[in-house]
Amino acid sequence: MSAARATRPDQRRVRVAIVGAGFGGIGMAIALKRAGHDDFVVLDKAPEIGGVWRDNTYPGAACDIPSALYSYSFAPRYRWSRRYAPQPEILDYLRSCVRAHRVEPHLRLGQEVVDAAFDEDRALWCLRTAAGRTVEAEVFIAACGQLSRPAVPAIRGADAFAGRSFHSSRWDHEHDLTGRRVAVIGTGASALQIVPAIAEQVGHLTVFQRSAPHVVPKWDRNFPPRPQGALRQKAARLGWWLFNESLVSGLTRRWPTIALTRRGCEAQLRTLSDPLLRQRLTPTTEIGCKRVGISSSYYPALERPDVTLVTEPIAEITADAIHTEDGTRHTVDTIVYATGFATTEFLSSLRVRGRDGVELSQVWREGAHAYLGMAVPYFPNMFLVYGPHTNIGAGSAVYMIESQIRYIRAAIDELRCGRRQFLEVRPEAAQDFDAEMTRRTRRSVWATCTSWYRHASGRVTNNWPGQTLEYRRRTARLDLAHYRPAVPRPRRP
Repeated sequence: MSAARATRPDQRRVRVAIVGAGFGGIGMAIALKRAGHDDFVVLDKAPEIGGVWRDNTYPGAACDIPSALYSYSFAPRYRWSRRYAPQPEILDYLRSCVRAHRVEPHLRLGQEVVDAAFDEDRALWCLRTAAGRTVEAEVFIAACGQLSRPAVPAIRGADAFAGRSFHSSRWDHEHDLTGRRVAVIGTGASALQIVPAIAEQVGHLTVFQRSAPHVVPKWDRNFPPRPQGALRQKAARLGWWLFNESLVSGLTRRWPTIALTRRGCEAQLRTLSDPLLRQRLTPTTEIGCKRVGISSSYYPALERPDVTLVTEPIAEITADAIHTEDGTRHTVDTIVYATGFATTEFLSSLRVRGRDGVELSQVWREGAHAYLGMAVPYFPNMFLVYGPHTNIGAGSAVYMIESQIRYIRAAIDELRCGRRQFLEVRPEAAQDFDAEMTRRTRRSVWATCTSWYRHASGRVTNNWPGQTLEYRRRTARLDLAHYRPAVPRPRRP
């Protein structure tokens, strides 16, 4: 794979096809460019790059990981406006990375991949788009992420609602909320940002809570307009990484370090002046079993006289109201579903068939699993970025993604040498890894309640049950002993 072989807009056969243009896909593309690889494409169903940072444009959208850590180590940015960067800045950062590393010629935007099948005779992946176009690739990298498919609950009567309704990741910016009676369904990470951002604008805001989240203070602050120095940025990155690493064992092993997070939540609750509201906002689940919220403005917003917190379950939705099971009718003209994503349905938006016609959906029917979160038996030369067991309870997903990028690039380099026709993880290696993940996650706090970390089968499928440093160490080298024996690659015409 040489730098002289650059992709063309109409090119149908490439060495590498990356599906997804978020942090994972763009980071993978940049890593290939930096290593001298040019024969690849990045396909995405949307007309623009960005992934979740392209889709989530709701009021108040921002990162809940400090910007210094939520960015590529090989592409530091020295001019953030805040410690926790707002959505437009993160999207601009990704765009600047694409420009700086000359990834634009490799982008195939507005092309939704719906089918991927491995042709064993030719050792090629055949990808088909919704428009009927095909791309053939020797390596297929799925960087679709865990937060790409909105989850909207099936509530009786929702279709009869006469007002505007939309998911938080599909925000209707043409719909002016000024003076309206707005309902926000859900109290997860998105809601914690949306509620304070719109509370002053709307006429009345009703927040429907199924379970109270744990919320810790957000130590946010403005940065001066001048660029931050490289040394200061590196120090901030290291400091925040160490801080988050210290918290992880409280989630994975239930160590006393979780007390620091608990004290932060309790301090937040004590700021509420209304005892009844404080009681309703006191979580009943073990801390960390669901994603811990980060906000210093959510509780104050709920204390406003024009904001109502509803904890009764929703019974039905009618043309102009949401009815709860206690018989109360809540009149609204706008509904915002801040209900998260179908996180455990990895790659469910496309049909993937591997060797011998094996369907990925069948392999994963009891929950997704992959060796190191990246490789699946019977699916040669296919790798996942931000796959199962690579999300984290504390820290930056970008750090985990970079570990995967290094590993996959090493796999591509191995294939380029021509000693192998394809790389396919051994079933026993994948089974051993999956058994380890099952054993370790059962001991974790994530196994104690229902959350987006767990599949319907009860398995924790999303999270890495250790520190990010452990994952970096275990992915530092491509161990070929965990892959099927080498088969010489036929010479490419």
